[in-house]
Amino acid sequence: IDIRQVLPHRSEYTLLLNNLENAIALDFHHGKELVFWSDVTLDRIMRASLNGSNVEEVVSTGLESPGGLAIDWIHNKLYWTDSGTSRIEVANLDGSQRKVLLWQRMEKPRAIALHPMEGKIYWTDWGNMPCIEYANMDGSNRKIIADTHLFWPNGLTIDYASHRMYWVDAKHHVIERADLDIYRQGVLYAYSLPHPFAITVFEDSLYWTDWHTKSINSANKFTGKNQEVIRNKLHFPMDIHTLHPQRQPAGGRNRCGSNNGGCSHLCLPSNKTYTCACPTGFKKVDHYNCGLDKFLLFARRTDIRRISFDTEDKLDDVIPLADIRNAVALDWDSSERYIYWTDVTTDSINRAKWDGSKQEVVVDTSLESPAGLAIDWLTHKLYWTDAGTDRIEVSNTDGSMRTVLIWENLDRPRDIVVDPIGGLMYWTDWGANPKIERAGMDASNRMVIISTNLTWPNGLAIDYSTERLYWADASIKTIEYGNFDGSGRQVLIGSQLPHPFGLTLHEDRIYWTDWQSKSIQSADKLTGLDRRTLAENLENLMDIHMFHNHRTTVQTPCSVNNGGCSHLCLLAPSPKASSCACPTGINLQADSKTCTHGNADNFLVFARRTDVRMISLDIPYFADVVLPVSVSMKNTIAIGVDAVEDSTLKKISRANINGTEHEDIISTGLMTTDGLAVDSVGRKIYWTDTGTNRIEVANLNGSMRKVLVWQNLDSPRAIALFHEMGYMYWTDWGEHAKLERSSMDGSDRVVLINNNLGWPNGLAIDKAGSQLLWADAHTERIEASDLNGSNRRTLVSPVQHPYGLTLLGPHMYWTDWQSRSIHRADKDTGANTITVRSNLPGLMDIQAVDRARALGFNKCGRRNGGCSHLCLPRHNVTSCACPTGILLRSDGRSCDNLPETYLLFSNRVSVRRISLDTNDHTDVYVPLFYIYNIIIYNYYYFFFLTKYFILFRRVNLDGSNMETVISQGLKTTDGLAVDWVARNMYWTDTGRNTIEVAHLDGTSRKVLVNNSLDEPRAIAVFPSKGFLFWTDWGHIAKIERAYLDGTDRKVLINTDLGWPNGLTLDYDTRR
Repeated sequence: IDIRQVLPHRSEYTLLLNNLENAIALDFHHGKELVFWSDVTLDRIMRASLNGSNVEEVVSTGLESPGGLAIDWIHNKLYWTDSGTSRIEVANLDGSQRKVLLWQRMEKPRAIALHPMEGKIYWTDWGNMPCIEYANMDGSNRKIIADTHLFWPNGLTIDYASHRMYWVDAKHHVIERADLDIYRQGVLYAYSLPHPFAITVFEDSLYWTDWHTKSINSANKFTGKNQEVIRNKLHFPMDIHTLHPQRQPAGGRNRCGSNNGGCSHLCLPSNKTYTCACPTGFKKVDHYNCGLDKFLLFARRTDIRRISFDTEDKLDDVIPLADIRNAVALDWDSSERYIYWTDVTTDSINRAKWDGSKQEVVVDTSLESPAGLAIDWLTHKLYWTDAGTDRIEVSNTDGSMRTVLIWENLDRPRDIVVDPIGGLMYWTDWGANPKIERAGMDASNRMVIISTNLTWPNGLAIDYSTERLYWADASIKTIEYGNFDGSGRQVLIGSQLPHPFGLTLHEDRIYWTDWQSKSIQSADKLTGLDRRTLAENLENLMDIHMFHNHRTTVQTPCSVNNGGCSHLCLLAPSPKASSCACPTGINLQADSKTCTHGNADNFLVFARRTDVRMISLDIPYFADVVLPVSVSMKNTIAIGVDAVEDSTLKKISRANINGTEHEDIISTGLMTTDGLAVDSVGRKIYWTDTGTNRIEVANLNGSMRKVLVWQNLDSPRAIALFHEMGYMYWTDWGEHAKLERSSMDGSDRVVLINNNLGWPNGLAIDKAGSQLLWADAHTERIEASDLNGSNRRTLVSPVQHPYGLTLLGPHMYWTDWQSRSIHRADKDTGANTITVRSNLPGLMDIQAVDRARALGFNKCGRRNGGCSHLCLPRHNVTSCACPTGILLRSDGRSCDNLPETYLLFSNRVSVRRISLDTNDHTDVYVPLFYIYNIIIYNYYYFFFLTKYFILFRRVNLDGSNMETVISQGLKTTDGLAVDWVARNMYWTDTGRNTIEVAHLDGTSRKVLVNNSLDEPRAIAVFPSKGFLFWTDWGHIAKIERAYLDGTDRKVLINTDLGWPNGLTLDYDTRR
């Protein structure tokens, strides 16, 4: 499907837009150079520039079959027909301030045309009584032009010059015309029109599309003769328009003037004047202004709609919200003009202003099926039920300070309502024993109030004026009510209720949604009589609420100083009236007001690729909380308490448990760091890297980094530390999977287990039980042995795909990729397995923290073990070590700051060093920052190509004292050499074809060679001999030599060379 531009009487065309789904209607705005079209597959109205760029959605909700489209180019309005909703609507050109203009006596409106100069709108209707009608463009003065001898009136166009309209009828195979003063002149052309669809006029010709002949045709507009085919072999040609300024004359008067007619919202032309109109649902406050006071709010899975009670039409209007997948529960808060909803597909709680603005996610973690939602409008709290986790939770309305209120004896909690005046909340439970319960809004005084004659108790509603609780049961098909304690139960409506779901009350009426009848209905709330259907033919109806500005407000104990609470102040029934609560995982202190500073004493921390979460083990339920680390995580794999590793971003970071003070501690030289372990006693971090096949160590701030193990590693994965014994243990996933141990300085390495292992993932040390535990995702077992690898035994089998493993107290905990869960079992026997948390995709590493446990004795605690750099534990002793590439001095304690012999190399974005003093040959990054494209360097002089400048800079090899040496007159400097005797620097510039020299500080700059250079590249100096050597990439490649002052130039080699790049001198052998 595409939109094309064809010149009359020519076969070639210009493609404006392609790859469209099912574009039907079309129009343009010549002055603004815009094209608009409707898509009946996507149910969207779109627009783009006439050159095909800037494609954007204009109307994306509440459409079913938008088959006609017309642009008012004078007042800049968009009109459209929808045969699915049986409406004609209008909006601004960007889709804002949308209004249902005509909806009564409308069946299947199809084509639409405008006459903005006259303020008129014309349309065809395909319904049971086909007709062509017109009205003023504000919807007033509606009249029928033709309603006889019509069947499928398809296309419609207006000839502004001759004051006529033309239309095609696909059933009668004709083109007809009429004067705009409503005089039908009859058939113009009635031959060989198999299935005309759309029509347009230009000068003396009519042009139309035909589905059957798949062509664009033309004929004389006066006689119908001179028919010809403009273009054929088209795939279902749809709408057609003449793109020319004459079709949108600029001389028409804008009735609304420059100030929108003084209207607050829509200004619509009407005959010779204009009307201030309101978007759907808004009511006229006065002649010029609109307002919105109360409306019925309801969810329909993929959208949220409102029906205004301020207007007579009671039309439903889609609130413009994005990405609604499966909205179920709703509520609202008039003080901030927010609506709230749950989505059981995205498992989230969301909010937006009632007009659709400021949409945001409030809660999107640890939700499984949030089907009930309620707002405490007095203290601004959000309550919800979750039938997946079987919990009732509460938070502030922005999602902060979330805590679990009720977690026991819930089976399938569904709807929830709150009564902040009385301090009570009520909820329905669909479980094996259906019931309606109530408790204080702080979870106190819980009691079952209804437990008989219930099956599927769905919607709940509170009538605050009569102090009654109403509920709907979808199985026994009733709406009932009772007192707040469950007494006085009465059936309000017991017939013709196929499947009631949502329930709400307003003034003297009750409103409900029904799945089966697909309708919203109402009745008298006291008698159940006077039943009315408010809206019908609405699929997937869910929750319903009445939004208004008159909720009762009273002073609460939480109003003053937050009730004395440090965190959450929750309402409660009298006499208590309120109580304090803490966010999940934090305990309330003995004063019942203050929450403990920081987190729990015992908790689990686990990685989930895109976030890190915590589960407190100090409270009687398992709830995970996302740690508020304000940084994007892409693939967080390994964690250690004090550090987090992200293998996609290739870095190791750390933050406080409360999310503050985040910093990257290792951000270079990492590939796939799968394992991470923190030595909390010795204040070190250890990690495995299966990409580089290394095990490394560093201080907790990332300094003094050292490669410990680099030989005979295949794919090192998990790592665990035993500081007191001076040992580290790791698993290796390689071709010959194994479990190894060494001292924490990398010495005394020994293989403990190398048989019957597949994918040894998790690894943990039980210090109290002197045993080693590991999880294997291939053998599907969790096993244990003693600390030497002997006495091996299976603890749990089968496990599906275990990954992380940790220990706390008598239990072991592990993450499982396949079950997407965290599990727990006894660490000694493997018995009593339970699921701690489920529905957690992306689970990775897990660590347990016991704050109460003493850290133990730090072997390096006293004066860093006498070491100048790293002090690392060994069995019964400690050893001093140096950062990667640096040898320990003969005293066994101190290190130099740099290696004696090393290579320096660059890869444009970094400078690295490889020591030749040690055997690991690991590249170490020189700490240079804000560099973009390093080409060359020599000793401690570096050339930088930044994003904006070409510069010479120099810096110490530890990254300090960086300064710009030369910043001007450089073009493409490819070679650099330093005369360390005379302290001069030499460089080649391919862009300028020069060789230059300057002092090391950039002064006394001079061009040495600037003739007969083609593309000078590499350069080298021999200070003791006074020679300068360089290569030339030019048309005739060569290597040349001159004295250091540029004299006595000589070509050394000019044969068998192509691109002579690298150049170096061997001063010893003089080569």
